Amino acid sequence: MELEIDIAADWPSPPDWEDLAMRAAAALAEVAPELANPRLQASVLFADDGEVHELNREWRGKDKPTNVLSFPMLERDDLLGLPADGPPELLGDIALALETCAREAADKGIALADHAVHLIVHGLLHLAGHDHELGPEEARAMEQLEIKALALLGIADPYGDHEGP
Repeated sequence: MELEIDIAADWPSPPDWEDLAMRAAAALAEVAPELANPRLQASVLFADDGEVHELNREWRGKDKPTNVLSFPMLERDDLLGLPADGPPELLGDIALALETCAREAADKGIALADHAVHLIVHGLLHLAGHDHELGPEEARAMEQLEIKALALLGIADPYGDHEGP
């Protein structure tokens, strides 16, 4: 998967957010093979709460910021049936909100970079058609993919209540 990355807010440096997003996508492709398709393209926006608040209000009707937004462009069946050869296909866009992510990371006692990686993985899974709000089975399946991808990057289980992947 190819990522287009835009850092539109004052995300602290280090780390290299672009490299972090690329590593997150690569790890996820190892555990969710449908995301390893070389035709796929997605965008990752590192924004601030104000921009994500606007996007959330405009596109989801929710008048508040959130940690990550996902805007899928492919149906899951289309993604699963996508041949490896052909023109690029836009999987979708995700946007992360700096202040919300930083606050959540501080509340959890984890590094902002680790939390951001988790949210990138989570957002990309939403682009791939996974949805934890469909019920406990789908939530558990999505969490397991997140845990496995994060483990490949040396990041602990963000849910903290599982025995492992």
